[in-house]
Amino acid sequence: MRILVTGGAGYIGSVVAAQLVAAGHEVVVYDNLSKGNRDAVPGRATLIVGDIGDRACLDGALREGKIDSVMHFAAWIEAGESMKEPERFFRNNTANALVLLEAVLAHRIPRFVFSSTAALYGNPARSPIAESDPLQPTNAYGESKLLVERMLDWFHRIHGLSYASLRYFNAAGATTELGERHSPETHLIPLILQVALGTRSHIDIFGTDYGTPDGTCVRDYIHVSDLASAHLLALQRLKADSGPRQLIYNLGNGRGFSVREVIEVARRVTGHAIPTAEGPRRAGDPDVLVASSDKIRRELGWQPQFAELETIVRSAWKWMQQRHRQVPGAASE
Repeated sequence: MRILVTGGAGYIGSVVAAQLVAAGHEVVVYDNLSKGNRDAVPGRATLIVGDIGDRACLDGALREGKIDSVMHFAAWIEAGESMKEPERFFRNNTANALVLLEAVLAHRIPRFVFSSTAALYGNPARSPIAESDPLQPTNAYGESKLLVERMLDWFHRIHGLSYASLRYFNAAGATTELGERHSPETHLIPLILQVALGTRSHIDIFGTDYGTPDGTCVRDYIHVSDLASAHLLALQRLKADSGPRQLIYNLGNGRGFSVREVIEVARRVTGHAIPTAEGPRRAGDPDVLVASSDKIRRELGWQPQFAELETIVRSAWKWMQQRHRQVPGAASE
């Protein structure tokens, strides 16, 4: 297939792009590089520097690349920040996604894979969460993604667009070549490892009074390579089916870990004390988010290869040490 990967210079998008190239697909990475990195784009992929809100640039990329599938990863992801500046998230994650979808429809591209989020579920009534559970986000980030899912549903019904929505928390870990390089970093595991590396003095724990065994938030962590493989399986299913399809899957390991538990695992992996500082909750953070991935395992045969939290943390630590040696100070990007 000839696939446009928006946000393909970012953390998850770049790993997906690399797997697509390795599988023999022609890949065009479309990224404005505001959060992504040029050197994360696979060597055999084409890079177009552009914004998903730029319809003329999108039209050129879709037409000249003779694209037949789109995988969309270009979004702001910081849930805490979305509760301070929700307008930025609705502009980039929702309004710009509509511009992209309008271009997809105009160019008659039949397949669309959407990188969604388990933040759609808000504070779920049960755990692990199933795809059929109520969608009630507690932060603007989750709402901005839910609006895209609602658009996709209508475009499927009215225009026959085949799409897959993959909902997950929390992408983590690294491959040999690719890892998290957010600037500023907001994800728990790389922040903890920056403390072990010596580029950060401590790790902040936001809230210790949640309804969990140790009072800190519980999340489901999934290795970025396993996430990528699920996206490829979803795309293959859309390609294999003759008629319009609507695929909605949760992705997770089915087990949650609290913030304190993740810190303890990182201490074992790194051999570092990793000091902590406790602070108040962040607005919009649910107590527990653990996704059931039974449906995608059953229907697509997806099976995580790096399910253990220690394996995930160890892969991130190895990549971070390697990068720090190559580019001193890089871990504090």
